[in-house]
Amino acid sequence: MQVLQSSIESFFRVFRMLSISSILDILIIAFFIYEGIRFIRMTRLSQIAIGLLVLILALWVSDVTGLLVVNFILRRAMELGLLALVVLFQPELRRALEKVGSGRLTSFLIREKDHTGMEQAITQTVLACADMSRSRTGALIIFERDNKLTDPINTGTIIDSTTTSELLKNLFFNKAPLHDGAVIIRDGRIAAAGCMLPLSGNTNLSRDLGMRHRAGIGMSERSDAVVVIVSEETGAISVAVEGMLKRHLSPETCQRLLRNELLSTQETEAKTGGPVRFFARWKKGKDNVNVEEDPR
Repeated sequence: MQVLQSSIESFFRVFRMLSISSILDILIIAFFIYEGIRFIRMTRLSQIAIGLLVLILALWVSDVTGLLVVNFILRRAMELGLLALVVLFQPELRRALEKVGSGRLTSFLIREKDHTGMEQAITQTVLACADMSRSRTGALIIFERDNKLTDPINTGTIIDSTTTSELLKNLFFNKAPLHDGAVIIRDGRIAAAGCMLPLSGNTNLSRDLGMRHRAGIGMSERSDAVVVIVSEETGAISVAVEGMLKRHLSPETCQRLLRNELLSTQETEAKTGGPVRFFARWKKGKDNVNVEEDPR
């Protein structure tokens, strides 16, 4: 009991010594550590990160035990290895810098306005996807969020129209001139159709995923967009978010997922600043962990 009381007193003593700048410093470092871990999980860096930890441990052991030659070789390997990582993972680093430059960092710190019409766009998109799933019509629909998709929009045909299920089905009709590209929805409106997207660089994707799915995953890897995909072969509805593909969703599950990803984020952005939005997205990610496949 005395040990517990002493520990509590020590905790409060340290807590009283913390200033506002110290707390802010801790929160900023925690945020960057979280983003770094999430970046490692989303890319091919996970196995290399484990290898680096083993190498650092071996370097520490060789230094403690006085193995001078081994320590020298490991230090040179670390120096060359860090340079090699920059070369090997140049695409991933470039995408991370693109996300910062395209407004994700500023949108984290600055309050954004609420977007209207997104709820109607989600409802109409789900209705269209349900019909296209039954008819096995391929579709690729991108919901823009913080990262502006100006470059992909410029590759397609500007539409700038209210999102309706009939318009979406007409755009993806297999005889329509724009059916092969993607439809991009910005602020609840169809911004463009027939847009060309980059393919995913993930080499671990399943072989049964076609070009439409790989393009959708690639778009979600390079931005924070939410991507809805309807398979032309099976009619299955999928959603890609941050490089993760959630397959075989029912229309109800798809609508629930889209509302969770798009509407709850907008409501939080309209009422709060960046830090609260960050923790709201973190909690939302925990709630969505098990939404990988719908058994129906």
